[in-house]
Amino acid sequence: MQNVFLKEDCDQFINRINELKSDSQPLWGKMSVSQMLAHCNVTYEMVYDNIHPKPNFLIKLLLKLLAKNKVVSEKPYTRSLNTAPQFIITGDCNFALEKNRLINYLIKTQELGENEFEGKESLSFGKLTSKEWNNMFAKHLDHHFKQFGV
Repeated sequence: MQNVFLKEDCDQFINRINELKSDSQPLWGKMSVSQMLAHCNVTYEMVYDNIHPKPNFLIKLLLKLLAKNKVVSEKPYTRSLNTAPQFIITGDCNFALEKNRLINYLIKTQELGENEFEGKESLSFGKLTSKEWNNMFAKHLDHHFKQFGV
């Protein structure tokens, strides 16, 4: 698994983003390329921007019990997985804006580094190790970049 905290791996993700075009078509799934970029940005919004509500205790417990291991493990996602409601992107999105946002989030994450994420609280899953954060970030990006053939 690639490591978003390493500059060379982060640069590889950015190179893959830069291979995307505004008319890139998915190999599976329903999202447009701009919706996919906006969808990927939600993960980072939950870390850096205070725009998503915190789940209540019961929802957070259910997420930890039912979804956490699937999200933070090294096991790749399968195609056409169900996603949490806050990750569902509808309508038109600005390709260039979402692309730049994702690149900037990746750079920020890499520059902050592993130590910043060790034991950091996740909005949905509680405290995670830096390895779990990396797994969540890297496999989500890899999944959707493969979806669009990059």
